[in-house]
Parts: sequence; structure tokens; C-alpha cells
Amino acid sequence: MAGTDTVTGLEVHDVRFPTSDRLQGSDAMHPDPDYSAAYVVLRTADGSDGHGLCFTLGRGNDVVAAAVRALAPYVVGHPAPVTVGRLGALHRALTHDSQLRWLGPEKGVAQMAAGAVVNAAWDLAARRAGRPVWEFLAGLTPEELVGLVDFRYLADALTPAEALALLRAAEPGRAGRTARLQAEGYPAYTTSPGWLGHDDATLVRLAEEAVADGFAQIKLKVGADLDDDLRRLRLVRAAVGPGVRIAVDANQRWEVAEAVRWMTALAPYAPHWIEEPTSPDDVLGHAAVRAGQPVKVATGEHVANRVGFKQLLQAGAVDFVQIDAARVAGVNDNLAVLLMAAKYGVPVCPHAGGVGLCELVQHLAMFDYVAVSGSWEDRVIEYVDHLHEHFTDPVVVARGRYRAPAAPGFSARMAPASLAAYRYPDGPVWRARGARRDAGVPA
Repeated sequence: MAGTDTVTGLEVHDVRFPTSDRLQGSDAMHPDPDYSAAYVVLRTADGSDGHGLCFTLGRGNDVVAAAVRALAPYVVGHPAPVTVGRLGALHRALTHDSQLRWLGPEKGVAQMAAGAVVNAAWDLAARRAGRPVWEFLAGLTPEELVGLVDFRYLADALTPAEALALLRAAEPGRAGRTARLQAEGYPAYTTSPGWLGHDDATLVRLAEEAVADGFAQIKLKVGADLDDDLRRLRLVRAAVGPGVRIAVDANQRWEVAEAVRWMTALAPYAPHWIEEPTSPDDVLGHAAVRAGQPVKVATGEHVANRVGFKQLLQAGAVDFVQIDAARVAGVNDNLAVLLMAAKYGVPVCPHAGGVGLCELVQHLAMFDYVAVSGSWEDRVIEYVDHLHEHFTDPVVVARGRYRAPAAPGFSARMAPASLAAYRYPDGPVWRARGARRDAGVPA
């Protein structure tokens, strides 16, 4: 019989939302995304559970779900990963499996699956502790935090001793920053106005509404056509004025020389950054784009692991690091990235949107402010204003700032009704779409 502190089950749900219907999430490389999640539930013998997810764009979500199931032997039947030691050990076990790592190593579907399970474990641990993940993490000692990080391959950029020194230096101000975070919230920016599928009138209207709602930064998708981008950026700059930051995002569309030429043309409209100008794996390409034109460079949402971030920082290739809660192997990998970014003095501005990414990544940015960097200067969390209604503890953004979550856990729990309705391919939403398609009716 399993003890009360044992994981008894790992469930995986293929959940998909038909966001392509209204071109939500559309960009130059991904014109028709259906925002989806391989959604994980860990269940324990005492009735507690932990929820996590991995975000995808639809097709392939089942592949990630299968990869998650392959990790079940590392979790089911083992003690619940609710202590710092167990959370560190679980991360290492999932990412260092001697056969599964061949599929990466530490990248792609295998890495994303590990991240979904690791994040579910953090949700379980924080709920057991009765605290939101950001506060749970910020309550750990510097020594405990260092023990969570896999420093393999990082020693030439960050040693455990350097990480410990960074965390100890930030420790005295934790209480004051926690109080300020809870009182003021964390700065946000919104991408909702800038999807590439919006017509000009919608683009301008949504940009104006975002500024009226308190956002000091918005983001536009670019990269399909230079003349269109010039027109769209000119319209939005005229609508919001010079005091609002406008970031732009090419979603990996360009060659290096093309990125330099394109951004030189857009530069008169003062873009705050160019995001993912070229392949996310091309560290030297990002460095060349940064050196070749006047706009700052941001990237990271498709960087697979801590080593990729290490190289970007060592090469001076980025002005803003964009972590993603579910692309790397969960909280532990992101902790390593936050520590390296703090050492190199590069602001972290997390990627969000998607399904549940805003809910997850807010915790990491808030922890960074309280316990690592100690600053939100030049730091913002991305916000997209859809799909939050499917979560039991959705993000709250007011006057352009994320409110600090107070509920225990990682804010990752989907409502049971949403899990049932959007289950793929046999949930009622997808069955109805299939019936309409068979009848020749547009979705």
C-alpha cells in the first residue's frame, strides 16, 4: 500500500482551444495557432494534487503528452516531490535519463515534457506549504535555492559560489520588496493589440485601449512585409504618442542581414526592442543583429535550456532575456537563467500569453524581483488578455500591472469544465467543429 506521501498517479490531458478562428496569436511564422496545452496532474495518496502544463500551438500537442507519459516511472510510486531536496532530485532525474536525454539532450519535446512535470511538482509543493509559488520560492534560503540548480555546463559563466553570493546580497531586502510587490503589482506589457491578423482599425483601437488601461508598453508582430510593418508601426506610434514603448516581434522570421535592414527601416518609430529577429539557436546571429542596428534585442522564449541562455549572455547577444515557464525544464532551469541574468546585469522580461503562461511566469518574475535581481527596472511581464477564464486562479492585471497571486500553488489549475469541453479530439467543442466540417459549414 502506498504511503500518504506517495505519488499515486500522473494524468495527461490534450487540451486545445480553437484560437485560429479569430487569428489570436497570429504572427509572421505562425499564422494559424490553436493555443493548446499538454496538461499534467500529479495525484498523491493523501488526496492532494499538483497541476502543470506545456504550451503548444495545436498539432503536436499529443506528441508532448506522450513524452510526459514516458516520465511517469520517475514520479508514480515515489515520494511526493514536496521538499526542496526532492524537487531538485526530480528535475535532475527527468532531464538526465540516460535514454530519453538522447531525444534532446535537454531540448525539444523531451525538455518541454520534463518542464510540465516539474512545474506540476512545484504546484503540489507550494500548495502543501499553503503559499503561492513566488512566495514559496522567495522564502527559501540562498543555500536551498542554489541546491535546486543544475550547474552542469555553467561553471564558465556562473559557479555555485557566485550564485550563493548573489542570493545572499539580495536577502536583506526581501521583506520590503515583498510588501511593495503586494501593494503595487509587477509591471506588465500587452501583446493583444499587435497580432498580425488584425486590420489597421482594430490595431489602432486596441493600442489606444491598452494605453487607456494603463499599459506603458505594447507589442506588435512584424516580419511578413516591410511596407506593412512601416505603416502599422507609424499608425500605432501616432495613436499612442512618444511616451509609450512599442516593442516589435519577428518570431524568428529573418536572416541576420535582413533583420538589420528591416530594423534600420523601423528604427525612426523608436521600437523598444526587436524580439526573436532570427533563429532562436543562432547566438552569433543575435549578436550581429544587436551590433548592426540601433534597436535593442530580446529573445529567449524558444531557448531550450540554461546553456542556450548562458551563451546568449556570454556573447553579449541580448539586451533582454525572455524566459518561458514551459519551454525549459520548469522552475529549476528558470532559476538558473535568472541567476545568470542577474550576474550579467541583463533584465528578464518573461514571455507569456499562450495557455496558462501568464499564470505561470508571473511567479518567476515576482520571485526574481524579491529574491534575485531585486529590481523591476526595465522589466515587464508579457500579458495577453484571453483564455484566463479557463483557470481557477487566473492572473489579475490592473492599470498595467500584475497583481501578486495570493492563492497557494502555481496558478496552473484549469477548471474541470474547461478540461472536459476542450479535450482533443473528443471534447464537445471539437466534436461540434468536426460535425460542422463534415457538413461543409465554416468553423
